[in-house]
Amino acid sequence: MSSNNDKQLMLGNKAVARGLYEAGVCFISSYPGTPSTEITEEAAKYDDIYCEWAPNEKVAMESAFGASLAGRRAFCAQKHVGLNVAADPLYTMSYTGVNAGLVVVVADDAGMHSSQNEQDSRHHAIAAKVPMIEPSDSAEALEYTKLAYELSEKFDTPVLLKMCTRVAHSQSIVSTGERNVPEFEYEKDIAKYVMMPGNAKKRHPIVEQRTKDLITYAENCPLNRVEMGDTKIGIITASTSYQYVREVFGDSVSVLKLGMTNPLPEKLIKDFASKVQELYVVEELDPIIENHVKALGLDVKGKDLLPIVDEFSQNLIAKVFGKEVKESFSLDENIPNRPPVMCAGCPHRGLFYTLKKNNCTVLGDIGCYTLGAVAPLAATDMTLCMGASIGALHGFNKIKGAESEHKSVAVIGDSTFMHSGMTGLANVAYNQSNSTVIILDNSITGMTGHQQNPTTGYNIKGDPAGKIDLEALCRAMGFDRVSVVDPYNLEQCDKVLKEELSADAPSVIISRRPCALLKYVKHNPPLNVDKNKCVGCKSCMRIGCPAISMKDGKATIDTTLCVGCNVCSQLCPVGALDAPKKEA
Repeated sequence: MSSNNDKQLMLGNKAVARGLYEAGVCFISSYPGTPSTEITEEAAKYDDIYCEWAPNEKVAMESAFGASLAGRRAFCAQKHVGLNVAADPLYTMSYTGVNAGLVVVVADDAGMHSSQNEQDSRHHAIAAKVPMIEPSDSAEALEYTKLAYELSEKFDTPVLLKMCTRVAHSQSIVSTGERNVPEFEYEKDIAKYVMMPGNAKKRHPIVEQRTKDLITYAENCPLNRVEMGDTKIGIITASTSYQYVREVFGDSVSVLKLGMTNPLPEKLIKDFASKVQELYVVEELDPIIENHVKALGLDVKGKDLLPIVDEFSQNLIAKVFGKEVKESFSLDENIPNRPPVMCAGCPHRGLFYTLKKNNCTVLGDIGCYTLGAVAPLAATDMTLCMGASIGALHGFNKIKGAESEHKSVAVIGDSTFMHSGMTGLANVAYNQSNSTVIILDNSITGMTGHQQNPTTGYNIKGDPAGKIDLEALCRAMGFDRVSVVDPYNLEQCDKVLKEELSADAPSVIISRRPCALLKYVKHNPPLNVDKNKCVGCKSCMRIGCPAISMKDGKATIDTTLCVGCNVCSQLCPVGALDAPKKEA
């Protein structure tokens, strides 16, 4: 780990983790979600901080609240869609307040680099009536994290620290400091912490007064600052948009840089507006700052010039303001598109091939296996949000009945099942739809970079931990039909799938094979193509494995990618694909 009082380049996420260390945080519970994942992974490297992966974001936030209640600074992190899951405790935590400081990171993903929607989490801060602060680089990520705990304790509130993809995954210089661990005593306070209606009714006015106090704080605080330059143009901005504005304009405009984006100041904005000729707001996604400025009665331009979708860039802002757009670098050669595909040897591939072969309607979920929707497999019909596959299948089958029951399935990963699939499965058991649910158990949380989960038997540090037995759990939930298949065995997958779809009872199929990228997984030697046998029929291409291609009318295997899973060889009608012969 970094030493104290030195300067170094840090990712924004790593800087937040350093801020947590210096702020004296003792408890962290999170659920992995890009672009927030590295915060908890980096924090786990500090032995002074207890860190864990929770089954989902709601549990993580509730656990962090419990640690705060016990008297130690606590933290949880998630991506923007994860905050939807944790909204229930967040909105009521706004009423209860905290004991020790409690900070919640939400990492937005403008541009949807790895997300199913492009929501603006500032809406949650406004609706929950909790302060939100936004760093614009790694140095601010560290300092704002520490300041967030001071705000949390001063104003008796959870604080949202909003990151975004560009701040989370870019580097800038930070200065590190010492760790200081404040301690708070727990005192029983039913009126403050027991949110039954009579108590909650009395807490609401406290929340409204806190918002007024925070607005007063926002008028003159280190988070918001005015940088006066030429007064012809004044720009109000925050987060990465501030960096883009400065790169495009330098010191040739005046800027009001907002580090606290909820609640927003009033007098500060009016005073800034009075000093410039034209007022603009530059903010990604929704016009939250802009609408606030308009509500103050000010003439301002924003989304009438700038897009409400996707992330911004320096060139986009330069073009909108009529500035010179820098020529981008280009290569002389055309680079072919590289759409995302399942990795060579991915255990999900054989299962999705089987589903497509059987012409199944597949209600999907969030994970690596979402790529089952990509050609040539194109096997997935729907993907909504974490855990939605099972509930959606239940509703689908209740409406369509026998027409769909014997050809429709839900697919969900092991981590996603623990996150929010169990309640959907309980609904199938309780309300008895004839549904077949397939749990894709690859023994890890693959999509976000191989984090442990309650089914793996290891904790965030890789030490042995409690392990959920999926088969026993499904049977305990009321499923008599629970099967386990190896997705590398296409014949077995096909046989079991047909059996479960034809049965007139709810069933679970567990497709179990570890992720091919796990370090401990032993691979077979790469396969060979017998060019004399290969007839160029392209049967092996139907599974979409990136290790297989066609060259001069014959199949070719990239031995640097092939893991010898033998799925492709099971499709070859002439036996042209086989393992290398052992030397005598």
